[in-house]
Amino acid sequence: MKTRPPAVAGMFYPGDARTLSATVDHLLAGVGAGFDTPPKALIVPHAGYVYSGSTAATAYAGLVPWADAIRRVVLLGPTHRVAVDGLALPGAAAFATPLGDIALDAAGIAAIADLPQVVISDRVHAQEHSLEVHLPFLQRVLGDFTLLPLAVGHAGPEAVAEVLDRLWGGPETLIVVSSDLSHFLPYAAAQQVDRDTCRHILLRDTHIRPEQACGAYPINGLLLAATRRGLQPTLLHLCNSGDTAGDRDRVVGYAAFSFAEAAHA
Repeated sequence: MKTRPPAVAGMFYPGDARTLSATVDHLLAGVGAGFDTPPKALIVPHAGYVYSGSTAATAYAGLVPWADAIRRVVLLGPTHRVAVDGLALPGAAAFATPLGDIALDAAGIAAIADLPQVVISDRVHAQEHSLEVHLPFLQRVLGDFTLLPLAVGHAGPEAVAEVLDRLWGGPETLIVVSSDLSHFLPYAAAQQVDRDTCRHILLRDTHIRPEQACGAYPINGLLLAATRRGLQPTLLHLCNSGDTAGDRDRVVGYAAFSFAEAAHA
């Protein structure tokens, strides 16, 4: 069985299993209680834990009351190193982190393999951090689950939504979109740009641009699918690297959102 090894352990997050577990648990313990309703989808940032880990934790800690029901995670993130048209699956059968191996969802992969926008490329996945950094959080919160990782290059909302429709499932399936917000603006400018981007995400506007969010392509596809299925987004947390571990001259923005069915009166 071919396994994709971790590429950014020891850089974006601790490479030692004990330290990594303690770090993730500390981040999770530092945020509020779980979600009142089960989330179907999340948008979560993917920077190093010292920068965006506290924001990511606001999304993952919310899963705790619903963790027993979630058995599959569909994880979509942008490509940073290798360009691709469409959505790339890996050829591996598992992804590894310092906390252990995660089996990939073979049935889900087979269900989308015939779509023209889906390709298989180990090269796209080999050094990509946007998916990997989420795995330790998911391992600590969910325990045992299967993974369907998609590295998303240039793909329109319809193309991404079509993939999500095939994989939607029921309460056993969680969709996670990996994205940071603005990059390398001064602190005050980033705050203004990121607040505006969050407003458009909350409106489920499928015209988010890559300069607003590096995961714009998977975000737009999720927003289209969420609109069609009546999911309501909630902003969980918004900050930037100037609030956490960086200077304020050139910052990166981070936000976390959850998507759930609207509560009925």
